[in-house]
Amino acid sequence: MKYLAWVVGLILLLVIALYVVAFTPVGNSLLKPIIEAKIQEQTKVESKLNTFLLSMSDFEVVLELAKDNLVIAKGSYSIFAKSFDINYEIDFKNLKSLEPILNMPLNGSFNTDGAVKGDLAFMTIDGKSSVGQSDTSYHVELSDLNPTSIIANMKNAKLSSLLYMGAKNPYAVADINLDINLKNITPHKLDGEIKLSTKNGVINPEFMKSDFNVTVPKTSFDMNLDAKLKGDDVVYNYDLVSNLFKISSSGTLTPEPFKADIKYALDVKDLEVLKPISGADIRGALKLNGTLNGDKSKLVVQANSDVASSQTTIEAVLKDFAPESLRAKIVNLDVAKLLYMVKQPHYADALLSLDADISDARVDSLKGEVKSSITNGVFDSAYLSKAYEFSSAMPRSTFSAKTTTVLKGSMADTKVNFNSNLANLDIKSAKFNIKDGSLKSDYMISVNELNNLYFVTGQHMRGGFVGNGELSKAEDLDFALHSNISGGVLDAKLHNDDFSANISDVKTMKLLYMLMRPELVDATLNAKVNYNLAQSKGEVNGDILNAVFTKNQTFDLIKQFTKVDMYRENFNGKVGAKINKENILASLDMRSKETALTTKDAKLNTKTNQMNSDLTIVIKNDTIHANLNGDINSPKVSIDLEKFLKSETGKKVIEKVDKLFKKLF
Repeated sequence: MKYLAWVVGLILLLVIALYVVAFTPVGNSLLKPIIEAKIQEQTKVESKLNTFLLSMSDFEVVLELAKDNLVIAKGSYSIFAKSFDINYEIDFKNLKSLEPILNMPLNGSFNTDGAVKGDLAFMTIDGKSSVGQSDTSYHVELSDLNPTSIIANMKNAKLSSLLYMGAKNPYAVADINLDINLKNITPHKLDGEIKLSTKNGVINPEFMKSDFNVTVPKTSFDMNLDAKLKGDDVVYNYDLVSNLFKISSSGTLTPEPFKADIKYALDVKDLEVLKPISGADIRGALKLNGTLNGDKSKLVVQANSDVASSQTTIEAVLKDFAPESLRAKIVNLDVAKLLYMVKQPHYADALLSLDADISDARVDSLKGEVKSSITNGVFDSAYLSKAYEFSSAMPRSTFSAKTTTVLKGSMADTKVNFNSNLANLDIKSAKFNIKDGSLKSDYMISVNELNNLYFVTGQHMRGGFVGNGELSKAEDLDFALHSNISGGVLDAKLHNDDFSANISDVKTMKLLYMLMRPELVDATLNAKVNYNLAQSKGEVNGDILNAVFTKNQTFDLIKQFTKVDMYRENFNGKVGAKINKENILASLDMRSKETALTTKDAKLNTKTNQMNSDLTIVIKNDTIHANLNGDINSPKVSIDLEKFLKSETGKKVIEKVDKLFKKLF
């Protein structure tokens, strides 16, 4: 009994000590700094427990978070019945200082007060607030600490005030009214109604411009949402009406498990005003309507639109919210309007039509076909000439096109037929790998009249051109071209910026005719070209075979004084050029049995069309030095008379002049 008395006494002592610590002013003063330190540790802000009073039946707590933010709770409770009757007040005058606790930027103030009554099995919360300068009241019921019923009423909340509280600029002003009457919010047993209305809404153009770079005219709007919750279903009707756009939607939505039977419509006078919502930098008018029907396993999305003055219909089937199949038809989409919508320059006018039937839209297992056609195409010659700084104005250019793309796996295989008055392009198979972005394609290009391309080439030309080859683009760009040109063959390759070409058996007369150059020599040309596009530098080295010159003043004079007919001479030799942008240094070494023509580092400028070349002509034992200067097409020819007169030919000229003077005198 003695030991039992000691044990009972010890227990009583502990109970008394616990009571003193927990439920007396002395004990409260001991606990207060401990609790205050713990609150500071958890909230990461300077906190102060201004009041902490706890007794066996009631309590009072006044907590200051950061500065000017008070949480006040006062009431009574029963430990044994687990019941309570508490009055509370939350008065946050400096929301910005609470960012470390709430993990979001906030501004302004917030206050609410009310009462919590009941026990852990069932309790009610009744309160009121002036959030967003509103008159708000709410009633919440909880069973086992889980909300089961919510009734709330918000009158005349100011949208600008709510935006400010959320640290957002006042993009709009409006009056908001909200009625929530959820008698039961237990999952799968929903029962209630939500009504939300926005009146007198006006968008602020200043902040739309500064924050989103969107220029909008004066815009007013009203919004209404009426939703009824029953079981798993939400039956709703939504309208957003403005002088610039109208959005409406209605139907039945089941959040879990997901199921939808919804109609929607969108009528926008200028899509730019929706940029803050959509994130898309587009503009222009759009009408869109359609339906969403199905569940997570199969959701069918239908849409009809007049985008860019077209007749567009789309039907997409989604499985687990990922595209499974797609059918789309676009008739006569105005390309100019589309370019305007996506804020691109006016490259051309045209009508685009498209027909897509994709039975499997999964990226790894694509299957389907897409056909498109472009008609009535006209390039904007004035814009393109200015934008790309063509050497001359681009002529009026019309075009049309047809494409067929077959989708299989991760490959898109496209056939292209493009026709214009400038050039035609045919592609039998352009294979694009969607996974790695690589491309491999054949092509054939034909030009009926090369002179139509003067605005690009800066070179007047006659005749046409036909070429074919392959193009591939993965890590590197590779391009191959084959063409029969001027009686010979051209084989060219491009690897990234490095261009090379082999010219075989080209007839110079045909080439000079095509290039609209003086047809001075009839020969066969073989040459190799190496050129770097990025640096605009390269070189040309070639062989000239069986060259015969056409009639010219220089050879006429040579024949007169030397009795050597250079027109009958057959020349062979080499030609070379070093290219540095528009500047060319050319060399020529051509020889026959009795004569030779040589020039070294002749200067040619393709931009100014000027040349300066020293030409040496060797005729048997005589040497004539000449200079060609001026326009490439008709250069001025001058001869070094001093050296000429010392030559055998020059002496003969002097003798003839001397005899002539003797006869005269």
